[in-house]
Amino acid sequence: MAEDQTPTGPLPEKPVKPPLWRRLMPGRYRKSQPVVAVVRLSGAIGAITPLRPGLSLAGVATTLERAFTMKRAAAVAIALNSPGGSPVQSALIFRRIRALAEENRLPVFVFAEDVAASGGYMLACAGDEIYADESSVIGSIGVVSAGFGFDKFIRKYGIERRVHTQGRNKAMLDPFRPEKPDDVKRLLGLQKDVHESFIALVRARREGRLPKKDASLFTGEFWSGARALEFGLIDGLGDLRTVMRAKLGDKTRFKLVGAKSGWLQRRLGRVPGTALGADWLDGLGGAFASDLIAAIEERALWSRYGL
Repeated sequence: MAEDQTPTGPLPEKPVKPPLWRRLMPGRYRKSQPVVAVVRLSGAIGAITPLRPGLSLAGVATTLERAFTMKRAAAVAIALNSPGGSPVQSALIFRRIRALAEENRLPVFVFAEDVAASGGYMLACAGDEIYADESSVIGSIGVVSAGFGFDKFIRKYGIERRVHTQGRNKAMLDPFRPEKPDDVKRLLGLQKDVHESFIALVRARREGRLPKKDASLFTGEFWSGARALEFGLIDGLGDLRTVMRAKLGDKTRFKLVGAKSGWLQRRLGRVPGTALGADWLDGLGGAFASDLIAAIEERALWSRYGL
């Protein structure tokens, strides 16, 4: 986002108040420059592989803890860029952000970059205020499940599929078998439950900011940042630096908070928060195969939004 972009949307008449403990300190101990802890959340959510970890609570918990407990922090700003992914990991990260915000009495501001869609928009809702670029992709409040059917392919080439289960629905939606209407019905029922939870979360966090007739917002459609502002899905247009300085003053300082990594993690290029078992190197060949599949799936997530 361009730093000279003028923020639009509601800005407070006066800067965000610092925590009570700081206001009670003698003047000689106070810092004149407000500090904003900045956290980057970027990538698909969940679907962790050894070489291509996605966003997960395990991977970001330490970073969030450090941001919300930073000394002299006046606010936490989250730079978000995610096409979504796992609804469970999205909800876990969302709840951790809200819990830390309440425990430490710090306001949270989310700044969407290229995209904050599906589970990415759920993460955005963890912010007390949400900002985006006018060309950001926002929304996609829905649930999707996609795959391929290979039953005709293997039949054509005389390939026999052998599956043995205990539990008659254990092999439900097997891509190498013809799709069954009852299996699809069960899947849609599960998706409905997840979708309703997502809708309830958005309505609760955006209460008073969504239009009264808001059913069209929950069809899975997504919009530009400019249109999302009209629908009440975000609070304004602007970039992190410009908006936060408009709120806290021109002397505001920004501290990027990242996860700490050990020497071995840095050497191997690992992202903290993902498993590094003793047999990790032994399974490196399989990890590359899993990583390739994960890369294709992640690429598909981004491509849904034209990225």
